[in-house]
Amino acid sequence: MIDKKLQPVEWAAFMYELEDAREHLENLIKDLHKDPSYGEPELRIDLGHVFAHLNRAWRSSARELSDAEWEWASKFPDDLTPVG
Repeated sequence: MIDKKLQPVEWAAFMYELEDAREHLENLIKDLHKDPSYGEPELRIDLGHVFAHLNRAWRSSARELSDAEWEWASKFPDDLTPVG
């Protein structure tokens, strides 16, 4: 875990990713409630965006992973199809 006092720059980047993920997730929830035409393509894009922020936060905080663990943790889930 990043130490806020010893690694202030890394901490700021970590918190940025989490806060941005929260903002996008809140917007996603609002859109789902108010937009009856919101569909699967929009959901896949929006969830992919939230996931990307959470993944970057996870990778930046995971300081003691082996190379193999890092590679595994950095992959996009194989049960989700990214929008291309």
